[in-house]
Amino acid sequence: MDGMAEIVLVRHGQTEWSMAGKHTSYTDIELTPAGERQAQEIGARLADRSFAAVISSPRERAVRTAELAGLRITEIDDDLAEWNYGRYEGITSAEIHDRYDPAWSLWTHGAPDGETPAQVGIRVDRVIAKAAKLLDQGDVALVGHGHCLRVVGARWIGLGPDGGGLLKLDTATLSELGHEHGARVIQQWNSGR
Repeated sequence: MDGMAEIVLVRHGQTEWSMAGKHTSYTDIELTPAGERQAQEIGARLADRSFAAVISSPRERAVRTAELAGLRITEIDDDLAEWNYGRYEGITSAEIHDRYDPAWSLWTHGAPDGETPAQVGIRVDRVIAKAAKLLDQGDVALVGHGHCLRVVGARWIGLGPDGGGLLKLDTATLSELGHEHGARVIQQWNSGR
């Protein structure tokens, strides 16, 4: 069981909003030139791997990262889209704390007019179930976004969606989910350049 294939999480490269710390879900922001270089570096890091499936978020920043990394997308899945931040789209956590609620946390409160942690968990569980079924064919790459992929990591190891708050995830990083002694484990997390 320990020799099973892995799920590789690929967070998209830098955008203007990710660089500024702005919550970006449904707004389709392009990669910066630095983000494009980061995506190409991801490709170099994954050059020796092959994937039975590459599932991507529908957002341009994720699709473009996959393309620049040389990953052939086999499926676009809305369930991999970033957490819907609702009214908090396009603003930073500091601005939310200053303007609306100093005690606010995405991981416990969710987003007004957006998604709750439980709602994100439900769709992430569907992605995990799909990816897990494909592991007998080989490694599976999931190309997506910071908060959503953090929930993927948490749910993989049996934590609630809020457990993603304990897993920092930078842009243009790789993480690996696998098995040890039959249990689901995080093999590598937030691996940068």
